[in-house]
Amino acid sequence: MTNLFKNSAMVAVLSAAVGLGSLFAGAAHAAGDKVVVELFTSQGCSSCPPADRFLGDLAKRDDVIALSFHVDYWNYLGWKDPFSSTDSTRRQRNYGGAFRIRYIYTPQMVVSGTHQSVGSGRGKILRAIEQARKSQRVRVKITHPSKEVAEITVAAGPKPARPATIWLFAYDKEHVTDIRRGENEGRKIAYSNVVRAHRRIGEWNGKEMKIKVPIKMMGFDKQDGCAVIVQNELGGPVLGATAFDLARK
Repeated sequence: MTNLFKNSAMVAVLSAAVGLGSLFAGAAHAAGDKVVVELFTSQGCSSCPPADRFLGDLAKRDDVIALSFHVDYWNYLGWKDPFSSTDSTRRQRNYGGAFRIRYIYTPQMVVSGTHQSVGSGRGKILRAIEQARKSQRVRVKITHPSKEVAEITVAAGPKPARPATIWLFAYDKEHVTDIRRGENEGRKIAYSNVVRAHRRIGEWNGKEMKIKVPIKMMGFDKQDGCAVIVQNELGGPVLGATAFDLARK
């Protein structure tokens, strides 16, 4: 069992990024057959709004974990996306290397770490979701044994060639932005499940493992949703995932 209280470096990194006001909205959550869909988008890109709407539709599905990553390389065109980050751009670049594409772009959707295509292409994405559901998945669940500690359990499964990374993501469920400059000037656009921060919290080698995480670390500053994803290497296939709500005081 990994205990984050014993890892002072991890505690320091996470504590610097998290707020203290989040508590679990539920007691236990499991992955089931949820498929992870990631959208790389920007408020500065005029091609992105249809993909943003599509992600909003996917976010309503019980069988999908839909996450929106706002990249920062459009910020020079007159409008700085307030949700953009170098971490989101770095994650997209990792996928670019894994998929061996010549350049990264928006809007891009990645399904289960195994399929990428233009984010507004609903047909291709929906087919990719159904295909990803057939892949072998590792169960991930989270329980809330006390007011102070959450416990993430990754079930046993086929041993990966290299240890898989366990990621913790914190996201805002909804934002509506009035864009005043750039390619989308004058538009009011809604965004769903906007990732604001993510951190590595462990590695999985095929054996069942448990990670104890202080509740104060589960929600980042003012976020109301959180996801845990087990993924091969950088930009590799997603092996299992779960998402859960955080109730703020």
